[in-house]
Amino acid sequence: MKMEAKFNLLYEPWIRVLDKSGAVKETSLLDTLRNAHSFIQLAGELPTQDVAVLRLLLAVLYSVFTEYDSSGREVSLFDSDELDRWEELWKLGQFPYDMIEKYLKQYEDRFYLFHPRTPFYQTADLSERKATEYSAAKLIGDLSESSNKLRLFSYRNGERKQSLTYSEAARWLLYLNGFDDTSAKPSVRGENMPSTGAGYLGKLGLVYAAGDNLFETLMLNFVLNQEDADGKAVWEDAVHSEERRRIPQPASRKELLTLQSRRLLLIEGNDDKSVTGYKLLGGDFFDAENAFVEHMTIWRKDKAGRLDNYKPKRHDPAKTLWRDFTSLTATEGDLNSKRPGVVDWIALLTMENILQGKQIWLRMASVKYGDKDFFVDDVFGDSVSVNSSLISKIGKEWITRICDVLKDTETCVWHLKNFARAIDEALGGSNDRKKKRSLVEQAVSQAYFDMDMPFRRWLAGITPANDDVDEKMNEWLLQVRSQLLKQGRQMLEGAGEKAWIGTKNGFTALSLFENCIIKSTGGRRQEHE
Repeated sequence: MKMEAKFNLLYEPWIRVLDKSGAVKETSLLDTLRNAHSFIQLAGELPTQDVAVLRLLLAVLYSVFTEYDSSGREVSLFDSDELDRWEELWKLGQFPYDMIEKYLKQYEDRFYLFHPRTPFYQTADLSERKATEYSAAKLIGDLSESSNKLRLFSYRNGERKQSLTYSEAARWLLYLNGFDDTSAKPSVRGENMPSTGAGYLGKLGLVYAAGDNLFETLMLNFVLNQEDADGKAVWEDAVHSEERRRIPQPASRKELLTLQSRRLLLIEGNDDKSVTGYKLLGGDFFDAENAFVEHMTIWRKDKAGRLDNYKPKRHDPAKTLWRDFTSLTATEGDLNSKRPGVVDWIALLTMENILQGKQIWLRMASVKYGDKDFFVDDVFGDSVSVNSSLISKIGKEWITRICDVLKDTETCVWHLKNFARAIDEALGGSNDRKKKRSLVEQAVSQAYFDMDMPFRRWLAGITPANDDVDEKMNEWLLQVRSQLLKQGRQMLEGAGEKAWIGTKNGFTALSLFENCIIKSTGGRRQEHE
């Protein structure tokens, strides 16, 4: 039976958003962009899924507003000022919908979730090719099931794991294309096919900016510059079905934002309203070294390569985003890391008085893989709130000083680790090295947990135009001192009387620890201590 075209993503509700009443609802692609100013944010099942949807919406904006200005005149970005074009859109407070609708309707056939030739983000001929086949449970990113690994908790169970609605499948399709693991096999063995690695988004240290509503969030990540060369979004291009295809670095953002990391085909259920699984092969991949057209990742120095080479730096799930503040806001003089393009763009908008010191959220979303990216082990996200002036040239000294006090903070936690080891020695020393390491790690985890909310509040409260940098830095270091001295004393009290006696007793260790903390946070003991 010939497949019919159905469930067009332009018109059918499938994108989950949070509206201003606090309710989560599904809306079509067109309605999402039409009413972006009325929605607080995307509200998918996972932060990584939201990033995948966000990048699709951004690709539409690049497709429209690099060719047309906000009034609908056909003027290429290369023939106009990118800051002026961005500011015109920003001041509107909502997207000019007629232009977006007119553009997308030209490609209406490419947005059917099911289509005999061009299903959205899929490869139709996969039905006739040897490909790895998975059930719906593997498509659901919050389950991440395999034959030998089951997630213990999920919002789904029983029959709900066996199938998805069309709207759910559309969201997870985007997620899978970006964050798939490496478990899929090539269609032909022994052909020395190249490895594509994990899905493209899974290789990044994804960072994006968020504003007061979805319109602002999209605009803050809508980086416009004339380095963004001409290219095609996936719906503007011919369908490519080659397996594990190495491609040149994408030259345009709309091409990159719709990169097809995987060849996919959804499998429909017999009820004509559900998806029960999918087929998959490796798709497009490229060498991401110095691929700065990607504006939503942090970067690390490629120590094995040339001095000016950078590669995307994956997030460490053991670290909160503020602890990696140096990578997030790297200044020009930092040769070991390069900050995300979106952060550079916001800094430029602030320097040009377009944003004027706006409070924004910098968010990250990431996947932790296991065993050479063979399966998804965890999904995590985090965010920090900052004044945009802080990441502009206005705040350059502030960034340097914040990075310095974070180093001082890490030094203080290192002293806490030594103190935890000293307490263990005072108790006679644990013969179980694993137990000893666990005690030390527990002390460190508690320290960073206790610092977490205070640091976020402190960082969000910085306004470079009004604050004194020395006073603010001292304010944070005194918080670190107060917290760690309190934690150290509680650790000694909790150790019991056995730790109080002997030549290497806990009191001696506490005195040394306190002196180290005081020295690392300013060198002068406060009266209240």
